Amino acid sequence: MSGAQAGLRVWIDADACPRPARDQLVRFALKRGLQVVLVAGQPQSKPAFACVRLIVVPSGPDAADDYLVEHAVPGELVICSDVPLADRLIKKGVAALDPRGREFDANNMGERLAVRNLFTDLREQGQAGGGQGAYSERDKQAFANALDRILTRLARA
Repeated sequence: MSGAQAGLRVWIDADACPRPARDQLVRFALKRGLQVVLVAGQPQSKPAFACVRLIVVPSGPDAADDYLVEHAVPGELVICSDVPLADRLIKKGVAALDPRGREFDANNMGERLAVRNLFTDLREQGQAGGGQGAYSERDKQAFANALDRILTRLARA
């Protein structure tokens, strides 16, 4: 375990995070001495490790998102699929990664928001189906690689 990473917090938007990504993050946390905070709008099962906390926020639109933006600080990482949430985090200086291994950053945020808005419009018009495909081994590997890269970068900062 690297002493530079001890105490580093990684937040998860737990309502939308696939279980394999969450489990993988917990393994990283155990190996590297990270703290993991699951933030959810509904009760969930919590891995039984001291390094993992579960916070269930009062239900309401964007309650978990608002909690994450309010409590995550620069130098920390949030795992989320929600593009507008990632945009809010990036503007605050918090690193953001989706569970499929795609990092959100200031350089790609405009494009990611535009694509999200386009697909939202197409779905509302009935011209596109919803959702992403099943979480694959490839997604899992991309997430592990990106997670390792970002945690290393944050530990050095």
